[in-house]
Amino acid sequence: MSNKRALRKNILSAALGGCLLSLMPVGATLAASNDGALIGRTASGTTVVATNLENGLERTVTADESGNYRFPFLPVGTYRIEVRKDGQVVQKAEQVRISLGNATRLNIGAESGVIDTVQVRGTAVVSPIDVSSVESASNFTAEEIQRLPVERDAGAVALLTPGVGKGDKDLGGFSFGGSSVAENTVFINGLNVTDFSNRIGNSAVPYAFYKEFQVKTGGYSVEFGRTTGGVINAVTKSGSNEFKYGAEVVWEPSFMQTAGTDRYDTDGNLAYSFSRDKSTDTNLNLYASGAIVQDKLFFYGLYEARNFSGQTLTGDAGEQYTPQADDAFWGVKLDWHVNDKNLVELLAFSDKNTEESRQYEYDLDTGRGDYLNTAYTYSGGTNWALTWTSYLTENLSGKFLYGRNERDRTRNSLNDINCNYIRDRHNLDYGRYPGCTSEDQVLAHVDEREAMRMDFEWNLDRHLVRFGLDRENNVSDYREYNPGPGGIAYTIRDTDPGTQLTNGGIVPAGIFGVVSANLYEVSGQFETVNSAFYVEDNWSVTDNLVLNLGLRSEAFDNKDAEGNSFIKMDNMLAPRFGFSWDMNGDSSVKIFGNVGRYFLPVANVINVKLAGGLLSQTTYYAFEEEWDSFTYNGSTYYKPVLGAQIGPVDNTYGDGSVGDLRGKVDSDLDPVFQDELILGFQKQIDDKWSWGVRGTYRKLNNAIEDITLTANSYCDGFEQVVMANPGKVLTVYTDTDCDGENDGFDTIDTSTEGWALYDDNGDYVGQRGWDKPKRSYSSLEFVLDRAWDDKWSFNGSYTLAFSKGNYEGPANSDLPSGDQTGRTYAFDNPYVNLNGYGYLPNDRRHTLKLRGSYAFNDNWSVGSSMTVQSGRPINGFGAGNPFDGTDLYSFYQCVQNCEDDPSQRVYVLNKRGAFGRTPWTVDLNASVTYERKIGDGDFRANLAIYNLLNMERVTQVSETLQYYIGDDEPEFARGTAWQKPRYAQLTMSIDF
Repeated sequence: MSNKRALRKNILSAALGGCLLSLMPVGATLAASNDGALIGRTASGTTVVATNLENGLERTVTADESGNYRFPFLPVGTYRIEVRKDGQVVQKAEQVRISLGNATRLNIGAESGVIDTVQVRGTAVVSPIDVSSVESASNFTAEEIQRLPVERDAGAVALLTPGVGKGDKDLGGFSFGGSSVAENTVFINGLNVTDFSNRIGNSAVPYAFYKEFQVKTGGYSVEFGRTTGGVINAVTKSGSNEFKYGAEVVWEPSFMQTAGTDRYDTDGNLAYSFSRDKSTDTNLNLYASGAIVQDKLFFYGLYEARNFSGQTLTGDAGEQYTPQADDAFWGVKLDWHVNDKNLVELLAFSDKNTEESRQYEYDLDTGRGDYLNTAYTYSGGTNWALTWTSYLTENLSGKFLYGRNERDRTRNSLNDINCNYIRDRHNLDYGRYPGCTSEDQVLAHVDEREAMRMDFEWNLDRHLVRFGLDRENNVSDYREYNPGPGGIAYTIRDTDPGTQLTNGGIVPAGIFGVVSANLYEVSGQFETVNSAFYVEDNWSVTDNLVLNLGLRSEAFDNKDAEGNSFIKMDNMLAPRFGFSWDMNGDSSVKIFGNVGRYFLPVANVINVKLAGGLLSQTTYYAFEEEWDSFTYNGSTYYKPVLGAQIGPVDNTYGDGSVGDLRGKVDSDLDPVFQDELILGFQKQIDDKWSWGVRGTYRKLNNAIEDITLTANSYCDGFEQVVMANPGKVLTVYTDTDCDGENDGFDTIDTSTEGWALYDDNGDYVGQRGWDKPKRSYSSLEFVLDRAWDDKWSFNGSYTLAFSKGNYEGPANSDLPSGDQTGRTYAFDNPYVNLNGYGYLPNDRRHTLKLRGSYAFNDNWSVGSSMTVQSGRPINGFGAGNPFDGTDLYSFYQCVQNCEDDPSQRVYVLNKRGAFGRTPWTVDLNASVTYERKIGDGDFRANLAIYNLLNMERVTQVSETLQYYIGDDEPEFARGTAWQKPRYAQLTMSIDF
């Protein structure tokens, strides 16, 4: 032992008044999703008492014959730990922190008499090191985040961790470890609040309501499932025996926002107007907490008044929108300590919000013009979770949760009844939206989740057995349709004579524009039931080696509008194994690893779009540059004059009936799953500094996507859209006697079959199949951490990562599909993804993240965070392919004879990333904080500045090289999204 370490122990001994602490690992330290645990060793047969210093909660256990003890399911907080013998306190430790999802290790009063630091379980590289964890997770307390310039939401906290990146502008969300943004899960107090319709987004509470966050980036316990990305796990604040109250104002005014830069197209026309956009966001939080009954019943209540207003222009500055919202948030947490064996918690909150956006004509010279419309967007809902924790015996504990999560996604406008949606993508004679609305669809959509789960811990000496089950009933109440008379949306597009349209029609000679008239509606209530059970053994093989052996069994059941199952997958076994080796036996050096399998459920949007009686009926008309004018609300608008109909009515994507879903879904569908391997190393440098390195490999093994069959074992020349596993064998109800009607099952190997091939004369010559979806992610992370010591802290990480394959995931950011999670373009036909293997959109080769804070004195402190990241690959999607006459997106670009017969066209292949990468980005944030006493209150003022350097580098570009065969887009590879300009946020609070 070094003299330095011995000196530190002597100092700590005096500070703790003789408390004896050691670092010897005992047992595994997994905890439930909304609390923590305390484990350790003391003298055998003694009684260990844990008392929460805030609310008086007291738990008592007896150490076993080896001196081991464990407190499972402890609420997050600070505790006093006492060792008692014959009723007398013989040792104690103060200020022992129990953190979310972790276990604190405390060896107190051990027979060896060794004194050392309290060990806090956590797999982020913090000092000291937890030698029993096999997870990859990072914990952030509200106090730590308060010292940093971090935007006020859980996602911004997740971005502090290595391997997590922002999603693109079109999709939002976050990418964990190379996954798409639709593969993550978010919990608040154990309640799953993830959007289950498209799996992007989640319910949220105000920043001031959170107590602690845990971000899991891999290797997590079998308790967690339904994700192939990552987990954000958060817990809210609770009341204590001390009555507290306070207020906080968060102000983000427009005058503290730097104006954005306008962007122009290749012809010099304004394409993205940012310079006149502005907004003001003001939130006032009022909270109170305390004891209703001392040591028994506690409350924490928060009310947040919100006011948001802004103004933004359309890209060409032809219209102005003025969004505003002022709905308040409320939240309450109740804790009832029934007795020393039972705890009951209730969390309830409402994040309902209505945004009203008025729409006006706009001119850059004269400003705002006539009023056009008012649009409404609804979000949030009422959420609650009731949790009962029972310490059944000293060795067996249980936790039971029941809750509901609601999320509104309704969208409508005042003009929906009278105005058809008209989009001009042809020559823009009367603007992009010549009709009286730019709202393309009316949506009435509310999601509600009913969640139930039971978790148990059974401590059997060196084996900690954990088991449980959970079930979620997810229901989408949904209706979507086109606005205006007849529910028809019109789109005017460029075309060329001889072009084959999607309905098979051929554009006549002399016609260079077409109108597609689409009648669209889908409605119903759509349920998905997801359930699982798990068992796990955390085995302390020796004092230095812990093995984690777990198995999770998943089941997914998606139902149609009539309540019948149409996608049902069960007995999906997800084994997970991990180890942690305390190399030196003193918790100073750790090697850990984890290998596991993770399954992803099918998003509810598939129920809606596939099994909801979808009506999508498209009719094509010739457009000969003629328009009819009409007047609405005093303004003049235009609608296209429809010429001759071209081809038949196309209802390939839905004829209005649920129909026989046997013909729409592979009857032997395999689930989406991912395998993961992690190996890591951590070393404690001294009592504050530590460093670590971690390698991660992930492989996605399957996909569920829609593919279009044009041939089977019996027939060709038809189109049948089927949810399937591309590149694998499917069994589907199809046409077996070639009369145009489905009449029997056929088995098709989609790796070689399913798409009809024809020669130049149009004669059938065989079939081809689809490439199998591939995605792999490899990364190496280096982390250096300096723990906060009331003076300063620092954390830095560098990630070298490679994300490669031909499939980003159920949400694509290079060709976004809106809310169509699981129905991307990737496998619509075999050519969309042919030769599409390469670096994927979430491939960010280099990422450097730095954060830290420094206190000058008791009043003044500063904080900073910075992310430096390399760009993403730029693809070029052309139209058509050199193998047949279809015109869907592909990695091929027609360069010669593009207007000739398909057999004469000349194509070149542009592989993924062929057009380089977007530029490196730097996001530097800074904050300064002033704190002082004002009477009995603690006053705090914080000014945070985001994007301090005001860098506006492009983060996303147009990757559509051709919308139509041979017609190169002049705006290809030009920016469509940029870094948000510099802005500031002022926060002032006072707490009593």
